[in-house]
Amino acid sequence: MDFFSVYIDEHLNIVIQISVWIVIAAILLFVLYYFLIRKLFKYNLVRVDIKLGNVGVAEFRPNKTDLQIAHKIWTELVTRKAAIPIDEDNDIIEDIYDSWYALFKKVRDFIGEIPADLVRNNKSTKEIVRIATQTLNEGLRPHLTKWQARFRTWRTSKKDKLMEMTPQEFQKEYPQYKDLIDDLLKVNRQLIQYAQELKKIIDSK
Repeated sequence: MDFFSVYIDEHLNIVIQISVWIVIAAILLFVLYYFLIRKLFKYNLVRVDIKLGNVGVAEFRPNKTDLQIAHKIWTELVTRKAAIPIDEDNDIIEDIYDSWYALFKKVRDFIGEIPADLVRNNKSTKEIVRIATQTLNEGLRPHLTKWQARFRTWRTSKKDKLMEMTPQEFQKEYPQYKDLIDDLLKVNRQLIQYAQELKKIIDSK
């Protein structure tokens, strides 16, 4: 059986004959392209460079779950005292630590909600989890581990003095205030940059 043939008939007309099998194959390829191949590439390639936790450059095509996780983390960052610039003269350090600790727990919960098989089998989801985990463990945790307990312990021990001044004035009495606030502002800048990079992922869809 000829799948494709071209000939001139008795009236000198050019006749093209195509086998029904070629038509069927073409339809199947069309369906395969639109429902399988296009599905693989329907999300845009995104490139981020995250400073927090020394994550660095990451490049991947986020899927629907990745976009949802990125949006959840971004929302937590921009609605807490995390990705909002800290006002050294007016913000209260203890309130910032409360917000950061709540952020840490929320992001950890978001990571835990992702199905294990999706993380195992999907490269982009694995990358989202790596970014979220590394920014927590190597970006946020070190500052909280070093300064939070020390500052809270000192604050509790000086409660009587707290009654004599505003919380903003009082916290500047902390013996290592300069080192603490410098590190606090550094992490804050990195959190702001992290939120900006997450927005790239969200907007890539």
